[in-house]
Amino acid sequence: MSSSEIQICNVDENDLEALVELRIKAMQPSLEAVGRFDPLRARERFVNSFVAADTQKIIRDAQLLGFYVMHVKSDHLWLDHLYIDPEHQGIGLGEQVLEKLKQRARAANWPLRLGALKESRANLFYLKNEFIQIETQQWDNIYQWTAIEGIQQCLEK
Repeated sequence: MSSSEIQICNVDENDLEALVELRIKAMQPSLEAVGRFDPLRARERFVNSFVAADTQKIIRDAQLLGFYVMHVKSDHLWLDHLYIDPEHQGIGLGEQVLEKLKQRARAANWPLRLGALKESRANLFYLKNEFIQIETQQWDNIYQWTAIEGIQQCLEK
């Protein structure tokens, strides 16, 4: 594996197909575990909601390793997608990216929220990275991370 640093880069419409393929590859085990793997549905759901301006790719040495989609809401940041190519999982890339996203949330003094498929290994990943489950939906668990400074400010009110 290369020792060079990862880069977070803007995407454009030309990146869409590669992102779709990576998403399907990364989600397949979790969706199969709950009996919901359908590559056509996974493709349509992502393509229909794709906003290039909210999407960043994770690359190293010109290789696509993953991507994320972050939406700015009225009172929080919503991490809509974070996918790391399965061939590059388990080596800390997701944690590196998550730390950058936490820094962005901390700078905005907003919580960072996301949803994870209930049966996905991502649930343990987010719990390990200081997220707290705040809601359960039909298919997803909703998590939130708040900077300690933000929690203290809320407690003082």
